[in-house]
Amino acid sequence: MTSSAALYALTVLIWGTTWIALKLQLGIVPIAWSIAWRFALAALVMLGWLAWTRKSRWPPRAAWPLLLAQGACLFCLNFLCFLEASRWIASGLVAVCFSTAPVWNALNARVFHGQPLQRRVLLGAALGLAGLLLLFGTEVLKDLGQPQTLRGLALAMAGTYCFSLGNLLSGALQRRGLAPLQTNAWAMLAGTLLVSAWALASGQAPAFDLSPTYVAAWLYLAIPGSVIGFTAYLTLVGRLGADRAAYCTVLFPVVALNVSAWVEGYHWTAPAGLGLLLVLAGNVAVFWRAGALALPLPWLRRAQRPR
Repeated sequence: MTSSAALYALTVLIWGTTWIALKLQLGIVPIAWSIAWRFALAALVMLGWLAWTRKSRWPPRAAWPLLLAQGACLFCLNFLCFLEASRWIASGLVAVCFSTAPVWNALNARVFHGQPLQRRVLLGAALGLAGLLLLFGTEVLKDLGQPQTLRGLALAMAGTYCFSLGNLLSGALQRRGLAPLQTNAWAMLAGTLLVSAWALASGQAPAFDLSPTYVAAWLYLAIPGSVIGFTAYLTLVGRLGADRAAYCTVLFPVVALNVSAWVEGYHWTAPAGLGLLLVLAGNVAVFWRAGALALPLPWLRRAQRPR
């Protein structure tokens, strides 16, 4: 069984770099069809793997409403909202909105499952949000006075809430004994059908770009970004709880900025450095338990061993 530390690091590293592939897909293919092709391939790969390993199981009838809801929230509405929001506000502000996922997960767990709010999760989310505001300070401030900002913020928060609901639906399916690899395959197939139906209904004809750049981005988003990334993340949701697992969403932009520093020449500033420290402090707060660090990060585990 893969450790939570490996799953946590894998999720952050993969989803912190998918922005490159998303950027490379912008062009002649409508956004909705790019989402559909991504999850269609991911679903086929996962179903093929399950059949090859003889682990393919037809989900029980009672699980299908949850699977369809997960497909709608996590693999359709979530992406449509975020990509549409990116047309109106800067990507940094979208990242700040997405970083509120741990709070939404905690609140939804309270509303739907009666779970008590954990103060360390709320503290960690607040520190992470403050850190991202410092990291993206200039980019965020330039949008606040624009008339389209409210629309972009509403879409980004709607996407975050859909992501949160998808987390809870996956957790519910796991509590029924269904593994994320199996549920994701069917939910991604459902999401593909839903986003394809939406694209056709809105008059967007199917399109695909056979250029090496688009195909490479499509493969990266479908295999590492979806098959591996979503399976790793939703496994963490089952192990750690939706609120703690969602702190990954605060770390994605940090990875993205480091990649940007290497690829696009992003320059770190003093406020950005302070923001990074706040994000890391939030990570510690989220996983602090009984006076000891319970972070799923190998270097912190080594640091707390007696010398």
